Amino acid sequence: MVKKLIGRKLKSSRLKRDKTIQELAEMSRVSSNMISRIERGLTTPSVEILMKLADALGLSLSYFVEEAEKGSQVIFTPAGKGEPIFFFEDKHQITSLTQGLRDPGFSVFVDTLEPNCDSGEGGMVHTGEEFAMVLEGGVEFTIEGEAFQLGEGDSIGFKASTPHSWRNTGAGQTRILWVVSPPPNV
Repeated sequence: MVKKLIGRKLKSSRLKRDKTIQELAEMSRVSSNMISRIERGLTTPSVEILMKLADALGLSLSYFVEEAEKGSQVIFTPAGKGEPIFFFEDKHQITSLTQGLRDPGFSVFVDTLEPNCDSGEGGMVHTGEEFAMVLEGGVEFTIEGEAFQLGEGDSIGFKASTPHSWRNTGAGQTRILWVVSPPPNV
């Protein structure tokens, strides 16, 4: 669990500073492969590596260690203050509302989709369950070949092992509240 929390904290800190993994690698003199492995929770960094990364990001070593030691039993997220965890070509931004929750059984995200953004070709398939509620705009979900049009306030829940995809059908940005169980490794 410690390596996943450190990884999430590192990724969040890097994204807040608008840095790519390669840019952080150059700044810290830690390989991009190592940074990627840490962010994905695949390895626990040595103190030396963590110090290099903390220094490059202008953070203290304790920032990573304390968060990893504690984890929280309660997460309060003020409006608009979630942890940015994923960006894709200025078309898709995911913000976590439950980042730092100790041993979570689920994750909650707000997903902001730019016009014409979609999940890509082919249907996604993974373990667990998903729930989505449109907060603003419109989106079309296709689940096992059946299309569902969702507008503001509409929601959908489904087994994630069923092939599924989505696309923004709103005239502007669409914002979706996601609940995913089990939480993905982000």
